[in-house]
Amino acid sequence: MNFTGKTAVVTGGSRGIGRAICLELARGGANVMLCYAGNEEAALDTAAACEALGAKAAAMRCDVSKTDEVKALVDAALQQFGAVHILVNNAGITRDGLLMTMKEDAWDQVLDTNLKGAFLTMKAVARTMMKQRYGRIVNLSSVVGLHGNAGQVNYAASKAGVIGMTKSLAKELASRGVTVNAVAPGFIDTDMTAALPQAARDALLSTIPTQRLGAAEEVAQAVAFLASDQAAYITGQVLAVDGGMSM
Repeated sequence: MNFTGKTAVVTGGSRGIGRAICLELARGGANVMLCYAGNEEAALDTAAACEALGAKAAAMRCDVSKTDEVKALVDAALQQFGAVHILVNNAGITRDGLLMTMKEDAWDQVLDTNLKGAFLTMKAVARTMMKQRYGRIVNLSSVVGLHGNAGQVNYAASKAGVIGMTKSLAKELASRGVTVNAVAPGFIDTDMTAALPQAARDALLSTIPTQRLGAAEEVAQAVAFLASDQAAYITGQVLAVDGGMSM
């Protein structure tokens, strides 16, 4: 897909799925402004990898739950690249635990990053996208947001909330040429799943019709499609990238 002349802001872009998304957009010619929470080395490495593909890229630290930091991120993208055409909300955290033992802090942290963070970034880019009458917003949800998962009431609530926001904002911005969609990954082969014991990994695989974990690049390709001009007539949708788990 061709993103030449387009600028993308990608939250949580330093590692895993976020890094794969940055590289996929850069491969199509997009300028990439990625943000990270704490791993500066990984973020700078991702930015350098984007530039090696011929794109312009920059990395910036940003706590997406903080209004002033989100504004600074979007302002930096506008100043450096002149516009923001694509927003990918990938930043997310987990603080798993059963409801009966979950600390209020674990609820607040997950909802602040995963849900409030997406709200703040979408609000920060909405005006400029409306003015230019063009925009692509892609939010990362999860199959957990569709079906729930024991031990993840906070994460499931945040990702279900992302779907509700996606559909609502899609209706608000559709007439201005701005689409808003979500991608809901299933179990993806990342550092987190790689650390699972073999028995737990086998149990996961038994729930997936394709009998394999997904690759971060497969999620990135779905995101890139929804961010492209080819998806101009698609808005308010949730695309599950999960090997058939949602069937």
